[in-house]
Amino acid sequence: MERIEADYLIETAYDPQAAAEAMAGEQSSGTFVAVPGETAALKERSAARVERLEVVGEMSAPSLPGAGGKGPIVRARITLSWPLANLGPSLPNLMATVAGNLFELKQFSGLKLLDLRLPPAFAAAYAGPRFGIAGTRRLAGVEGRPLIGTIVKPSVGLGPEETAELVRTLAEADIDFIKDDELQADGPACPFEDRARAVMRVINDVAERKGRKVMFAFNLTGDLDEMRRRHDLVQALGGTCVMASVNSVGLAGMIALGRHSALPIHAHRNGWGYLSRHPLLGFSFTAWHKV
Repeated sequence: MERIEADYLIETAYDPQAAAEAMAGEQSSGTFVAVPGETAALKERSAARVERLEVVGEMSAPSLPGAGGKGPIVRARITLSWPLANLGPSLPNLMATVAGNLFELKQFSGLKLLDLRLPPAFAAAYAGPRFGIAGTRRLAGVEGRPLIGTIVKPSVGLGPEETAELVRTLAEADIDFIKDDELQADGPACPFEDRARAVMRVINDVAERKGRKVMFAFNLTGDLDEMRRRHDLVQALGGTCVMASVNSVGLAGMIALGRHSALPIHAHRNGWGYLSRHPLLGFSFTAWHKV
C-alpha cells in the first residue's frame, strides 16, 4: 500500500507515544472519543500509523500555552504515515491531513511539520515547475553566472510611467531580472494593465537596442480570473515572467495559475514568517517548499 509520510517535532507533557497516537487518530480515522463506526477493519485500512518516535530532550516549561498533561515535558521527533487511498494525490487535501487540526490539540505545547515524503502519484498529478532553472536561464539569456536581480522600489506609490522609467534605468544597466514588489498589484494609483503596458514598452525598446530582454516578474496576485487575464496580457506584450504571492493566493490558486501559465512563475513567499518563526509551531521550509 502506498503511504504518505510526514516528520514532526512535538513537545508534550503526555506520554509521547500516546500523544503521537492521538495525533495520528485525529488526522485519520479517529476522533477525540471512540465512535462505533471505527472498526478494527476500518482502522487497518485507513488509520494513520506512528512509524517512528525518538525522544530528543526534556524541557522545564512548555513552549506554547494551552496544552494539558501533568508529566515531564519532552520533545520528540516522530514520523506518521497515511494510506494514499485516504485522500488521493491532492495537495489541498494533503495539507488538511498533514497540517490540519493538529496545532491546537491539547496534547501538545509544540508541534512543527519538518518534512514530507510523497508517493509517485503526486508527481503524476502535478506537473511541477514548467520551466525550472534551465528554462528560466534560457528566457533570461543568462548562462554560466548568477542572475542579477532587483525589485522596484518604492514598494508602492509610483505610477505606471514612473515605474517604467525606473525599469528603463535598470534595463540600461544590464540587470537580468526585475520584479514588482509584492505590495504592488492592481491599485488605483498604479493599475496592472497600465503598468504592464508602460513597463513592457520600455523593456522591448531596450531589448531592440541592446539585443537582450530583461526578465520582469509582474505581480498577478488576485482572484483566479484576474490572474489569468493579467498573465495573458503580459504574454501578449512580450513579457517573460509573472509572479504570485503563494500564501495569499493559496494552493488551489497556484495550481490553477500554474496550469494556465505559459510563462515562468516567480512564487513569492510573503507571509512565510507566520508559518515558521516559532521553532515549535508551523512548518519547516523543507516541508513547505515541497508542497
